[in-house]
Amino acid sequence: MIAMDAVIPWVDGNDPAHRERLESYLRGLGRPRSRNADPTRFDDAGELVYCVASIIRYAPWFRQIHIVTDRQTPALMSQLAGTPWAQRVRVVDHREIFADHEQHLPTFNSRSISCMLYRIPDLARHFVCFNDDFAVLRPIDPAVFFRGDSMVVRGQWCAQGPHQWHRRIATRLGIGGRARASDAAPNRLAQQFSARLAGFERNYCRMQHTPYPYRRTTIRDFFAEHPQRLETQLSHRLRSADQFLAESLAAHLEIAHDNAVIDNRLRVVQLKPAEQAGWRLRAKLRRADRDPSFAFACVQSLDLAPPAVRRDVVAWLDRRVGSLDVALAESGKPRAKR
Repeated sequence: MIAMDAVIPWVDGNDPAHRERLESYLRGLGRPRSRNADPTRFDDAGELVYCVASIIRYAPWFRQIHIVTDRQTPALMSQLAGTPWAQRVRVVDHREIFADHEQHLPTFNSRSISCMLYRIPDLARHFVCFNDDFAVLRPIDPAVFFRGDSMVVRGQWCAQGPHQWHRRIATRLGIGGRARASDAAPNRLAQQFSARLAGFERNYCRMQHTPYPYRRTTIRDFFAEHPQRLETQLSHRLRSADQFLAESLAAHLEIAHDNAVIDNRLRVVQLKPAEQAGWRLRAKLRRADRDPSFAFACVQSLDLAPPAVRRDVVAWLDRRVGSLDVALAESGKPRAKR
C-alpha cells in the first residue's frame, strides 16, 4: 500500500486575532466588505472535529493528518494528546508552506492556500485534501483515491463556456451574458480555467465536491515550470475570478499524463443547511443513510443554519461519524471484511 497523507486547511474566523488581520487587510483595500470575505467563509462551527474524527475512524490507514492554519491551534489537539494519533496529527502554519513567498501573507484565500499544500514538510508523495467541512461516512480504502499510481477523479466531462451549445446560440443571436461582479468567483469557471492550464481547451472534467487526491510531484513540477503562474495566484489574498483551482489543475494534469481514472461510483451528500429547506435536507440525510454509495458528506455554512436544522445535522453527524473519542476507540479495532 502506498503511503498517503490527509491535509485539512482550516481557519477559526471567530479568533479575534484572525478577524483583526482580515479587517485590517480590507481597510487597507478601502473595501470594508466583500462577498469573498463573508464571515461564513471563516467561521468554525465544529466541522473540523467531525472531519478529523471521520478520517481516524473510517480511514485510519492515512499515514499523517496535516491541519494547515494561520497562527492557530485547533482545540482537538489537546484531546489527541496521549493517544496513538498524537504524533500523526500535526498543525502546519501558513508561514511554513509560504516560505520564500511571505509577501503574500496573511492570506484569506483558500484557492491560494491550496496551491501551497504540496510544500508541507514531510508530506507524502500522495495526499488527499479534505475541506474542513468534509466528513467520511463509512470505511474506505486507499484505492478510493489512488489505484496503483493512478489518481481517481470524480467528475463528468462538460463543454467549456464558449463551447456550450446555449452559449454558441446566444453568440450567433448577439445576445450577451450578464456582467459578472468584480469579486464573483464561480467554482465552475475556475475549474474551466484549470483545465485550460493543463491543455484542455474545449472540455473540462467538472469535479464533484469530495476529498481531492494529489500527487505532490505533479503539482510541484507544474509550478516549477510556471513560477509566474503561481505568483499571480498567490497575489490574490481574497478569492478572485482570475484564479484556478489547484485540485482541478492537479486532476487535469494527471488526466493529460494518462495517470488518472474517472470513477463516480462513490458519492457525496452535499448539505447547505442555511439554504436548503428543512424537508429537503432531511430527505437527503435519509437517502445517504440508505445508499452506501454515499461515502462522503460536505456540510457548508453550518453556522448560518436555523437552530432546528442545525440540531438535526449535528445529530446526524454524531450518529454517522461520532465524537473524536469514539473515532479513537474504533480506529484500533480490526475492520470486518466486506
